[in-house]
Amino acid sequence: MQLVNFSVTNFRSITIAHKVALSGTTILIGKNNEGKSNILKALDIAMLVLQEHAVEEGRRLVRRNVRNDDRSYFWQRDFPIGLQSRKTGTQSIFRLEFLLEDGEVTEFVDKIKSNLNGTLPIEIKIGKENRASIKVAKRGKGGTALTSKSGRIADFIAKKIVFNYIPAIRTEQEALAVIRRMLSQRLRALESQQPYQEALKVIKDLQSPILLNLAKAIKGPLVEFLPNIKNVKIEIPDNQRMSALRSEFEVIIDDGTPTNIEFKGDGVKSLAALSLLKIRAESGGASIIAIEEPESHLHPAAIHQLIEVVVSLAEQNQVIITTHNPLFVDRQNIKSNIIIDKGKATPARNVKEIRDLLGIKASDNLINASYVLVVEGEEDVIALSSLLPHLSEKISKALKSNLLIIDQIGGAGNLSYKLSQLSNSLCVYHALLDNDEAGKKASQKALDEGVLTLKNCTLIICNGMTNSEMEDCFDPIVYKQEILDQFGVNINSPKIRGNLKWSDRMRDVFLDQGKPWNDAVKKQVKYHVANCVKKNPTTSLNVHKRNAIDAVVSSLELLIKG
Repeated sequence: MQLVNFSVTNFRSITIAHKVALSGTTILIGKNNEGKSNILKALDIAMLVLQEHAVEEGRRLVRRNVRNDDRSYFWQRDFPIGLQSRKTGTQSIFRLEFLLEDGEVTEFVDKIKSNLNGTLPIEIKIGKENRASIKVAKRGKGGTALTSKSGRIADFIAKKIVFNYIPAIRTEQEALAVIRRMLSQRLRALESQQPYQEALKVIKDLQSPILLNLAKAIKGPLVEFLPNIKNVKIEIPDNQRMSALRSEFEVIIDDGTPTNIEFKGDGVKSLAALSLLKIRAESGGASIIAIEEPESHLHPAAIHQLIEVVVSLAEQNQVIITTHNPLFVDRQNIKSNIIIDKGKATPARNVKEIRDLLGIKASDNLINASYVLVVEGEEDVIALSSLLPHLSEKISKALKSNLLIIDQIGGAGNLSYKLSQLSNSLCVYHALLDNDEAGKKASQKALDEGVLTLKNCTLIICNGMTNSEMEDCFDPIVYKQEILDQFGVNINSPKIRGNLKWSDRMRDVFLDQGKPWNDAVKKQVKYHVANCVKKNPTTSLNVHKRNAIDAVVSSLELLIKG
């Protein structure tokens, strides 16, 4: 089961219907005071109403009082203040549309005894009396019949989906609330087992004489003032006894100093609340996880780690977040980013629209780019701009449309800084680096900082070589005449052979023929080699040492959508 649409009308700052299409991961983006947080809060209230309506199903209640607490609806607080003087239209309206899988449709028909076409729309209205009216928003007689079974339907939904809401201000209470829900769910499973029931009976039997004696002790003083009292009983209902056994606990975190989570810092509390959701995901079953501003209280390094957690959560759960941070924007599925602006909730159409909303000033060559291949130098850009279109039609189209660009960082040492900039510019990137000391060091640093993953990094590793670089992938026959013409150096020399990287071998050839070699000369030689590759893309690759280029082609084709 999946929640595919949610809309809310007349709730806090939201006065017209916000209809939000929900996917596996949905990112709500908007400026301050545009209603992002209120949409998430409204969803929390709607799911809570459904859950509590499921509990009350046995009492045949269709209308119910909503508790006045922070998670529940309170009309004086939650209905738009500017509309509270109205004579009519004084209800907040929440609509949820669930999509059932084929097996769930069969199960629904079996349990509810009503047909369903796979979609289950629920409408919740709450007015001045803080009472919720719940109906199944199907047209015709079928809707009326389904609404009469709303309690059983709510119970069906509650058993299929667990909803977790994590607010922006995360105290230890949010972490404990997540644990409390997980603990309650797991201990509740014990309550149907015979040994547990027998243990509860033993507890009940042990408590009974104490409750009886306490009732007698209370009765005496009461009768003195209220002579009509015939008897006093003190009881602990069975459901409350079971609830008590699964609700009280403490969490001690040992990060060098064992401490109750209540006394840890805000960052620890925030991460604790968020990380515990990973446990919920691993426990099986569907769930919706709504997180308000996941970046709150977190150090930038921790944000990168959290992004990985969010991505992993989305593999088995629906994840909905509100954010101002561009790092959380889904750059591969642009429509899953919902822009909240001027009273409307609409899927983003392109990266530029999101950048404009967040105030991101991208450089000219990134204005329309969604994907970036990061390379070390200008010579790499020249060579690859010609090679890649020849090797892949998909990459060729992406380069022509500026969907993909090749961007150089001016040396491996600038890698981490560049990748951070690209993240903030909402670009998906892949890094292609020389497999030498500088490239290895830079890639490891970026991996440690969380701005690079093994998936989006390729090192130019050539067979039989400890260190290698871009030029090692090229066939010397393509550029040997150019080197002779421009520098007077014949590379048909024993010095060009061996397992040293290209720059070191070319240095030995130049020095052996009485030519100077320094960084400036190396740059000139690389520039000429790159232009030879540009002119001869079909014959430039060394068949024995092209594996890294082929690997980056495969990675880019997987990266680019469409």
